[in-house]
Amino acid sequence: MLPPFRNALVLTGPTGSGKSALGLELAERLGAEIVAMDSMTLYRGMDIGTAKPTPEERRRVPHHLIDVLDPWESASVAWWLERAAECCRAIERRKKRSLIVGGTALYLKALRFGLFDGPPGDEALRHRLAEEAQQQGVVALHCRLAAVDPVTAQRLHPNDVRRVIRALEVWELTGRPLSAWQQQWNQPDDLGPEGTANVLWLDLPRDELYARIDARVEAIVASGLVEEVRALIQLPQPLTREAAQALGYKEMIEHLQGRATLAETVRRIQTRSRQFAKRQLTWFRHLPGCRPVSRELTFALWTN
Repeated sequence: MLPPFRNALVLTGPTGSGKSALGLELAERLGAEIVAMDSMTLYRGMDIGTAKPTPEERRRVPHHLIDVLDPWESASVAWWLERAAECCRAIERRKKRSLIVGGTALYLKALRFGLFDGPPGDEALRHRLAEEAQQQGVVALHCRLAAVDPVTAQRLHPNDVRRVIRALEVWELTGRPLSAWQQQWNQPDDLGPEGTANVLWLDLPRDELYARIDARVEAIVASGLVEEVRALIQLPQPLTREAAQALGYKEMIEHLQGRATLAETVRRIQTRSRQFAKRQLTWFRHLPGCRPVSRELTFALWTN
């Protein structure tokens, strides 16, 4: 991993896998502080839908990079990486261990391998590609990417228009496929100070994971997700695109706009959450240096 994170432990996993609760227990046993690796818990006011650690849990163990932005502010991967590095350095100065917990895969890639030195964004080119996606369809745009960068195309779903456009943008600006720029991500696994991989992802049987996801969605709706989203859309400034499209929030906004019943919305959130978990699992399985573990094995590797 990058130098500021070399002594950190990283616990990741798909949504609904129980990594936050496990991270809290591990941090208490290790005397560690938690650095959140979640692109949505950054936002104030987005508490229920993100299953953010409660105030009591945050009193038990110090948490960092939670509630640091208003929901109308944006955070890039580079922004998060810089602040996570600052947190880990400060934790080390306090003679404590950093435990990074969360499931945002792009943050994890940046943490392990840094940000690739690709070209800056070209707004005119992005606008043209977005118009082509609307006119010709997302599948046609994805097919074009497959012709010039089959590795990246295989990884991206055609509906992931933003990343498909970025991959085509990199190709058009540099003549090199995005996958070639990202070759640094294929380096051999690194090991932690005790000789075991220090990036672990919580792996559950698929049926168990999906059942946990469905139950979690029902619980967050019962806990007041409708009221939380209503308060967010009444804020004096509009939500960023990232916040408005966040898992659970997008569907609940549509419900409040009268576009779906609450029962339909719950089912949509459950379906989208399961799909998101499946994509996360693909990321974790293909990211070098990440070891799948059970809850019990995590304790055995890190606390004995």
